[in-house]
Amino acid sequence: MINSAKHSLLLATLLGLSMSALAQTPGIDTKGTVGYAIDQRGSVVKSGTGLCWRTGYWTPAMAIEECDPDLVKKAAPVVSKSRAVAPAPAAPAAAPKPAAQKVTLAADALFDFNKATLRPEGQAKLNKLAGDVKNIKLEVIIAVGHADRFGTDAYNQKLSEKRAESVKAYLISKGIEPNRVYTEGKGEKQPITKANQCKGPKSKKVIDCLQPDRRVEIEVIGTKAQ
Repeated sequence: MINSAKHSLLLATLLGLSMSALAQTPGIDTKGTVGYAIDQRGSVVKSGTGLCWRTGYWTPAMAIEECDPDLVKKAAPVVSKSRAVAPAPAAPAAAPKPAAQKVTLAADALFDFNKATLRPEGQAKLNKLAGDVKNIKLEVIIAVGHADRFGTDAYNQKLSEKRAESVKAYLISKGIEPNRVYTEGKGEKQPITKANQCKGPKSKKVIDCLQPDRRVEIEVIGTKAQ
């Protein structure tokens, strides 16, 4: 028993001296900054069986892969496969872009020659247009009047403006908001007929030839009603 006690005391003394020597050796960590004793080369001190020498300050949180791989794996966060991952919110549907529809009506179909008062036939055409507009979310209606080359520039400008205004007034009477309708007159400045067409002085034949120039262009801009 005495010999056994002496042997244990000697082993403890040697272990204490070893730890003391390690503590005094530069580069050795015995304070637990990484939880393992480090030799002068910066490597973890290991026993003859390859086990890392833990310091007295070691805790499982200080485990490193080289020495305690099992503890490191346990400490790693585990993503549960059973947890449902919330789907990313769907992108909002793009708002439909306003579409433009352009209608060209012959002025002679809307008005008598050289007049700006709507004819019954002209009213019927605008009734259809007003009905079609109810099927869309209206942005704007643009009515542009045009005239042929007969008459002065100033007269034709005024005539084209009056015809566009007559179209606006009629559409408003059919329930379209006044601020949705814009008018403009182009006079004789934008003819459809070409310069070599409809030659000659004013006559029924030439007036009929110039009919495409006497027109009202109506552009409707809006989106389909949801």
